[in-house]
Amino acid sequence: MRMTSVPVIDIAPFLGGTPEGKRDVADQVRRACEEIGFFLIKGHGVDQQMIDATYQSAADFFQLPLEEKLKIRQPSTEIARGYTPFKGENLSSGMGAAGGADLKEILDFGPMTVPQDDYHKGGEAGGFFHDNIFPERPETFRADMTAYYKRMNALADDLMRIFANALDLPEDFFTDKLDRNISALRVICYPEQHETPEPGQLRGGAHTDYGTLTILMSDRSAGGLQARHRDGYWVDVTIEPGTYVINLGDLMQIWTNDRWVSTLHRVVNPPAELAETSRRHSVVFFHQPNYDAVITALPNRGQEDATPNYAPVTYKDHWTGKWNASRGKM
Repeated sequence: MRMTSVPVIDIAPFLGGTPEGKRDVADQVRRACEEIGFFLIKGHGVDQQMIDATYQSAADFFQLPLEEKLKIRQPSTEIARGYTPFKGENLSSGMGAAGGADLKEILDFGPMTVPQDDYHKGGEAGGFFHDNIFPERPETFRADMTAYYKRMNALADDLMRIFANALDLPEDFFTDKLDRNISALRVICYPEQHETPEPGQLRGGAHTDYGTLTILMSDRSAGGLQARHRDGYWVDVTIEPGTYVINLGDLMQIWTNDRWVSTLHRVVNPPAELAETSRRHSVVFFHQPNYDAVITALPNRGQEDATPNYAPVTYKDHWTGKWNASRGKM
């Protein structure tokens, strides 16, 4: 039977800590990760007022005049900070696919509190802990994004504990790979389309995410997210009130030796009759491990002798290759 929507999983029983609740949630997550790598969560405990304030700040920023947004433009293609104007990224090229530039504008942030030591500021760190670049307006923008980033990092830690349980690993298995993480927060505007897109051009080209998992908040306007099922067809991912969209990144597919799937997904254009009135915003938290974490296939229960499908790779090398491709640098 074809999947018509992604699973909705209440993670409150896991967060509540009962053995039965943890096992039930972990089992639901495992099934979703094996089949499509996408699911919605509720019972996550994130305050709705924080969600609303963050979303409003993001929407208000994108309403500013272009010349004001360009004051905080991304300083270089190697630094994932600041504003990238409309058509400044092509996600499908990160997969080696042809296609026009994505029909969106974006603003990127990284860790909000960074120690001044060699690990975080030395040469090996590159731009992973570069200072964030905040706009002057909206006035609450910096405070909203800082608080939201920290809350999403905590939620991601909860989800990684669920993942460990789902994989029959110690609950703290991933902790030492995430304690100096380089996770990213991105706010996105998919503006109204006053011109017909080029053939194959989308709001967000088909791609996989780079890290461990992604936590997405978005509105329900026309022209939304789709995920490709393992059987090859596309499934609409529809936000429900009070939920987050969760999807796996590449690292979980590598760690599980393809047992779990980092799903190809895209953001499609609105129908032609709605193109000039459909504006969409998203706030996305990309959970990513320490830059020097080595990602290699883990033994799966019953498959301890399976041949790894991937060579070990540091997250720094994995991220750099995909990021540069998305910005037209090979």
